[in-house]
Amino acid sequence: MYVWSKRIVITLLVAFGVLELLFWLSTTGGGTSELTTRTTHWLALNYFLLLVWVFVWMFDQARVRGKNVWMWLAPFIVAPLPTLMAFVLILQRRPK
Repeated sequence: MYVWSKRIVITLLVAFGVLELLFWLSTTGGGTSELTTRTTHWLALNYFLLLVWVFVWMFDQARVRGKNVWMWLAPFIVAPLPTLMAFVLILQRRPK
């Protein structure tokens, strides 16, 4: 799993934070949403299934390396992408 470099992961985390900040600042208006209900439900379902798939991958990677993945569940539910990036960085550490 030594595919990710720390520079890429840190850049992705910073980009995620900046985009999240821009998103929250742009949605503070009182206008109505342009998305239909069906589109919103479809996006939510796809996002949920992607989260399940990623957590199963994390579980498998942790099991192979003899680590505990359940401590990552709460942060993963709150912020999946930063948690995944931190998980990848921590698993990349060379064993002592």
